Amino acid sequence: MEDTFRHKGLRHKLVESLRQKGIHDENVLQAMEAVPRHFFFDSSFLEFAYQDKPFPIGAGQTISQPYTVAFQTELLAVKKGDKVLEIGTGSGYQACILCELGAKVFSIERQKLLFDKTKTFLPALGYRLKTFYGDGYLGQPAFAPFDKIIITAGAPYIPEALVQQLKIGGILVAPIGNTNIQEMTTLVKLTRTATRITNHGRFRFVPMLNDKAMDK
Repeated sequence: MEDTFRHKGLRHKLVESLRQKGIHDENVLQAMEAVPRHFFFDSSFLEFAYQDKPFPIGAGQTISQPYTVAFQTELLAVKKGDKVLEIGTGSGYQACILCELGAKVFSIERQKLLFDKTKTFLPALGYRLKTFYGDGYLGQPAFAPFDKIIITAGAPYIPEALVQQLKIGGILVAPIGNTNIQEMTTLVKLTRTATRITNHGRFRFVPMLNDKAMDK
């Protein structure tokens, strides 16, 4: 895998377009510029890597549109050293952005094909994180509590198990909805029993499936 001057130039152009579309967090923009998105594409599709569009990655999943990744990450307000739980490893691109921001990333994937690929691929890129094959609705209680939680698939509701695993003062970001279009939602955990929920506009994600729909 090679990150050429051309790739870097295309990435810089993409980041500038994200800035123009309203992404203002410079740390997020720098992370987006640091991660070679073309590494997550098959070589025959490299020309699509720096378009601001989602793209299929197999197993019925997609690598999210760069704007969507940046938007969710900005809402998450990651600080260096934060413990972040990601629901839906997918290609691993979002996890790498979180690592670039200095987060300690714990990522769950329910598609065995994608899990097997990312558990070796991401360390080969130099990113250290913990990956798990399992049901994202259950989270990772053994490693809780988390400073931040991000769901990268369309969830019909915010799983209570994830709220329980979030620190007081922590933020959860997720696209919520029962249809093909979801509402990007932030949940801030105010106390052990109280939360504040805010909506941030409509997005389109593949559905978040539970254990019954997992590949075995």
